[in-house]
Amino acid sequence: MRALITGASSGIGREMAVQLSRMGYDLVLAARSQDKLEELQRQLPTQVSIHSLDLSLESSCHALYEAVKDDLPDILINNAGFGIFGEFVTGDLDEELNLIDLNIRALHILTKLFLRDFVAAGRGTILNISSIAAFMPGPLMSSYYASKAYVQRLTEAIYGELSRHKSPVRICALCPGPVKTNFNQRAGAAFLVDGPESGPVAAYALKKMFAGKLVIIPGWPIRLLRFFIRFAGTKSLLRMMYWVQSLRRGQSA
Repeated sequence: MRALITGASSGIGREMAVQLSRMGYDLVLAARSQDKLEELQRQLPTQVSIHSLDLSLESSCHALYEAVKDDLPDILINNAGFGIFGEFVTGDLDEELNLIDLNIRALHILTKLFLRDFVAAGRGTILNISSIAAFMPGPLMSSYYASKAYVQRLTEAIYGELSRHKSPVRICALCPGPVKTNFNQRAGAAFLVDGPESGPVAAYALKKMFAGKLVIIPGWPIRLLRFFIRFAGTKSLLRMMYWVQSLRRGQSA
């Protein structure tokens, strides 16, 4: 058994690596930080290969695939991604395009390449890390929210196609709310309340992934929020989310 995890040097990706290794999975771990990957590699009980790559570069995505494809993993976890906080009109365009390249293009490329092989082999599971942000507008974090909406809809559409063909290949999306990771520092924001540790979120996600669930939402408060979103009007959500994000700006100052 073998799993490939991107963004594996910290947060949810790192916790999934730890937990899958404890289950007996050999691992392929990809992230930018060579030092963090090597440290994690030393701690895990199963065989671990590491790839220090910037997956916002298309060439790195193809290089990772070429390095792994001949020993096809059983699981692909697309976890790499980051957020940006601030007004869209004043945001840095290059940073926003880098977010799109990592959160969308890298995930799209790796999902496409490995899905083809999974379908041909008649096996395999893909877990894409989405967010509760995928289900609502995100003023002050517009690029991040939009990127997660792409991840969510892509994952759901692929699920529908696989189901239509009765394929044994599975795909799912993890949609957490706030989680205690280094996401806030990278985004330049702060959550209003502390979220859960990444360990329990990773454990719940893996449990539901193995059970074949499509949309995985950890924690009843976030599931309740998802229920509320279904009935709230877009303009009401926009007003609420701008207010919420504005408070985050105050905390991050």
